[in-house]
Amino acid sequence: MRLKNKVAIVTGSASGFGEGIARRFAKEGASVIVADINLPKAKIVSDEINSKGGEAEAVGVDVSDNSQTKNMLESAVKSYGKLDIFIQNAAIGMSPNSLVDTPEEEFDTLFKINVKSVYLGAVHSVPIFRRQGNGGVIINTISTAAIRPRPGLTAYNSTKGALVTMTKGLSLELAPDKIRVNGLCPVAGDTAMLDDFLGDGPKEESYARFVSTVPLGRLSTPRDMANAALYLASDEADFITGVMLEVDGGRCV
Repeated sequence: MRLKNKVAIVTGSASGFGEGIARRFAKEGASVIVADINLPKAKIVSDEINSKGGEAEAVGVDVSDNSQTKNMLESAVKSYGKLDIFIQNAAIGMSPNSLVDTPEEEFDTLFKINVKSVYLGAVHSVPIFRRQGNGGVIINTISTAAIRPRPGLTAYNSTKGALVTMTKGLSLELAPDKIRVNGLCPVAGDTAMLDDFLGDGPKEESYARFVSTVPLGRLSTPRDMANAALYLASDEADFITGVMLEVDGGRCV
């Protein structure tokens, strides 16, 4: 098992990409904190992991809240004695809209949940990693939207673009501590967020347009993201930091 005796937090892991990552990490031997704003659904995931012989605990958290983020990280250390891997996956999407027509409140909410949360996660996880003294792994879920933005999603694209710079900058700041920081850039996947991106028109047509932009002919899946996250979190990637790994079927070529 590639993550045996590791402790991992995965935010936004009650569904979608985060759930896929949490389940795969548990299969690979990690003790997993299933963190999500939807605690009942997070408990379902953690209970299923435990029923299959894994080790998991559900934690309810609003990752845009300073104190809740701090408590999430401290609870992981309290439960398992340490932290090895922190997957910052929680995010929200938006329905298609031009930037100038995007309400200020929606713009602020997007940046609060998609960007501020990653800042807060760093603020409270890095001292833990430094105190432990043996490095650590931070992986931020970004998006191909940061690299090849789609029209009508400019506010969302911008939040993901900010995370590219934040992830690369943090990787340089933390390299002396042997804390690796990388990003995952998936193309859109068949998750709950996809409905927002497709908008109010005919879903089949919008879906087909999305798929048509992917050379390998499909959208990403939780399995795809779990496999990529597993590599970046494992010791096999111990010389990999500051990388934006595109999980996109060739979308960004």
